[in-house]
Amino acid sequence: MSTAISAPRPVLVDRLGATSVLRNIAYVVFGVALIAGAAQIQIPMYPVPMTGQTFAILLVGASFGLVRALITSVLYIALAVAGLPILAAQTAENGTSFHTTGLAVFALPTFGYLVGFVLASAALGWLAERQWDRKILKAIISFLIAEVIIYAVGLPWLGSYLAQVGDPKPVADAFAFGLTPFIVGDLVKAAAAGALLPFAWKLVNRKK
Repeated sequence: MSTAISAPRPVLVDRLGATSVLRNIAYVVFGVALIAGAAQIQIPMYPVPMTGQTFAILLVGASFGLVRALITSVLYIALAVAGLPILAAQTAENGTSFHTTGLAVFALPTFGYLVGFVLASAALGWLAERQWDRKILKAIISFLIAEVIIYAVGLPWLGSYLAQVGDPKPVADAFAFGLTPFIVGDLVKAAAAGALLPFAWKLVNRKK
């Protein structure tokens, strides 16, 4: 019985035709493009910008399943390290914005959030394979879990960065800069994604 409960089930992109290697590659490329595009929708803030990136990560994780979501989020970071300006622009203390690529990505104050994206998308994919994306309440809970994962990795990294640059209260400022301004927006994102995925499933099942 426990095996049946925990066994992976088809996720949304499986029902949308991700049945071959080429189609899976196409979905991964689309997922990277979606995350990269959402990262450019932002309100500049120091040291953590407000972007649409988290919403894209939520959708990719819940729609793609564990393996594809993991590949997509890792590839997104890898392409930034390889030199593509696809991460959200950083804002310096003087207000200037800049894109970071190459090995400098690993020194970003937001790198912890990027690692959190990978873990969160994988967790969402795992939950989606167990049909948490098909009912609104479970979908919202799964997205909130994903956001907790992102902050659980992102905030300690941000606090460490602030300490290294001489911030006198790095822990408090990590929460002030990296959590508090985003709480309302993240709750809205979780609710929106939680409504969108079950609705998408209804459309797909109706079409089938």
